[in-house]
Amino acid sequence: MEERQAFAISPPTWDATQSRVLDAADDLIRRRGMSGVTIAELARRSELSRPTIYRNWNDADDVVRAALLRRITVILAGFPAPAVTRTQLVDDILRFIELFRTDAVYGELLEAEPESFTRYTLQRVGSSQRMILQWLAAAIGAAQDDGSVRVGDPAQISVMLLLIAQSAVLSHGTVADLIDEQAWERELRTALDGHLRP
Repeated sequence: MEERQAFAISPPTWDATQSRVLDAADDLIRRRGMSGVTIAELARRSELSRPTIYRNWNDADDVVRAALLRRITVILAGFPAPAVTRTQLVDDILRFIELFRTDAVYGELLEAEPESFTRYTLQRVGSSQRMILQWLAAAIGAAQDDGSVRVGDPAQISVMLLLIAQSAVLSHGTVADLIDEQAWERELRTALDGHLRP
């Protein structure tokens, strides 16, 4: 098996105070959903003042976006090196999807609040999506060098991969009665592989 090169991604960092607020946001999303995330509740749960929170974020919506971004950085940290072949890349995307779907916060949104999931992850390309696109583009470039991924702009190819993956994740519950988990993963693997194949 080919050795993978180190993948240097520069995720944002949060200081101890910010992390307390983001921990509170995670807890509120899991327990109460998006509507439960207010500055007052964030202050109460983090045991910080409202002015302290406002010094870091404009509103509760900003805190939610930061909390979701932090969770993406944690998932991506599980992939310290990029794939260097098409097979490795498809394996990594499927593993990312599994980690994403079972994440305590994202999983709750997908299950209980798909409309909130859509709002925060699909209606615009935010920092979380840009980090995922950066990760995908680096792996696509490496796999192109290997010759197992088709020629093309890695950034553009990564956009379509993200769309395929997001669509599959969002629609998973809808089609659960039509296709079992094993078949769903097999067909998604085929779609991803077909998009990348030379």
